[in-house]
Amino acid sequence: MATTEITTANHDATVSEGIVLLDFWADWCGPCHMFAPVFEKASNEHSDITFGKVDTEAQQDLAASYGVQSIPTLVAYRDGIPLFSQAGALPSEAVEDLISQLRALDMDEIRAEYDKQVAENAAK
Repeated sequence: MATTEITTANHDATVSEGIVLLDFWADWCGPCHMFAPVFEKASNEHSDITFGKVDTEAQQDLAASYGVQSIPTLVAYRDGIPLFSQAGALPSEAVEDLISQLRALDMDEIRAEYDKQVAENAAK
């Protein structure tokens, strides 16, 4: 599966279902270019996962909303819940391990904890 360009217009709909990996990058970033083939390879091997690329130059507000200060930054969602964020060009093995961990999660348990945290934050 090819990667999808993520913008403020399609972000929310994109991350709402299934496993989603977002790569925050910029064209001038050397490590971003090193990570791009790893991300592309994973996208080709896991057609059931959405792989999105966020151009931090074109989508500055979106990058800021994530607090991205270093690129590349990889963010992972499952069923609309953000579960992982890490700056740096990850090796292929680390991306595959992350995907395995995301697949193995008990989402009923994760969702209950997430809903509890959202409710607690809303009460503050």
